[in-house]
Amino acid sequence: MSVAKEPPYQHGQAPRTGVLLVNLGTPDAPTAGALRRYLGQFLADPRVVEIPRLLWLPILHGIILRVRPAKSAAKYASIWTKEGSPLRVWTQKQTTLLQGFLGEQGHQVVVEHAMRYGQPSIAGQLDALKAQGVQRVLVVPLYPQYSGATTASVMDEVFAWGRQTRWLPELRHINQFHDDPGYLTALAESVKAHWQRHGRGGKLVMSFHGMPHRTLLLGDPYHCQCLKTGRLLAERLGLGSDEYVVTFQSRFGKAKWLEPYTEPTLRALAQKGEQRVDVVCPGFVADCIETLEEIAMEGRQAFLESGGKEFNYIPCLNDDRRWIRALSELTLQHLQGWPTRTSEQARADTLEQQRARASAAGCRH
Repeated sequence: MSVAKEPPYQHGQAPRTGVLLVNLGTPDAPTAGALRRYLGQFLADPRVVEIPRLLWLPILHGIILRVRPAKSAAKYASIWTKEGSPLRVWTQKQTTLLQGFLGEQGHQVVVEHAMRYGQPSIAGQLDALKAQGVQRVLVVPLYPQYSGATTASVMDEVFAWGRQTRWLPELRHINQFHDDPGYLTALAESVKAHWQRHGRGGKLVMSFHGMPHRTLLLGDPYHCQCLKTGRLLAERLGLGSDEYVVTFQSRFGKAKWLEPYTEPTLRALAQKGEQRVDVVCPGFVADCIETLEEIAMEGRQAFLESGGKEFNYIPCLNDDRRWIRALSELTLQHLQGWPTRTSEQARADTLEQQRARASAAGCRH
């Protein structure tokens, strides 16, 4: 077995600290071929489909990857932009903005982004960080709520890279931030801003990505964390329990998934006489196929077909400055103890701390 050659160690090179933002992924193009490659990687992940490989892989390659790519390509084509995949575009912008926010605060941190499935790959970006002299890496899966199918899968890929790497960097990762005050404040303010511009509907639907119900029984905290995010967001918005509902979307297959399901809920609300709904997707920090096509298009159609009059989709946090500020604060919390400043900045910080302590003690210099 061939082993990849690592860059030679450069003596005297100052160690750097890096941050790797990781999102789910996206195909390279809205075509059947690109979707076949993307879905082949995504659906072959044992964290995503927890069916014995001997049963699942023949179904995946014999049926699903022959039928689903063309249908999925059409959906992606409906939301594709001149810049490319919305998820990739927003994740790139978040990376650039986070680098800027940290730099403004005097932190010299290398920020890159990767996709769990597709490009840029986690392994490739970790190699790129090492090539820049990074010896400490904070991995930030951009999933507010923890699930084995998302956050754990990201770390599986990080560890797989590590097994092929001779000189490992120090590694940390963020497990979840479903109840982080900055994240919740950014969400709440985005909803309020939408209401100020468009008015407020009778019901706020908070749609999270679905997971098979068995994951809850097996100990996955995802369901509970989604409910907590929904409750805390509702509190910040001043909503009563009858003014919002938490739902789950993206059901796949015939097995029972986390309930209530988003589309049936939208239809039921319309049939019960709800004239207008607002829908937000707190589990996604960047707009993507699940929000732009499944909710803003299919969800809208389901609600209006069932008798509803007005459907308003509230965009994800994307490049909202409150969200980027919250992300920078969250990042700095997990970088504590690692050097992120130049020696000059560190000395200035030390002098400032000494002056603060002296002032607090009543000393004068």
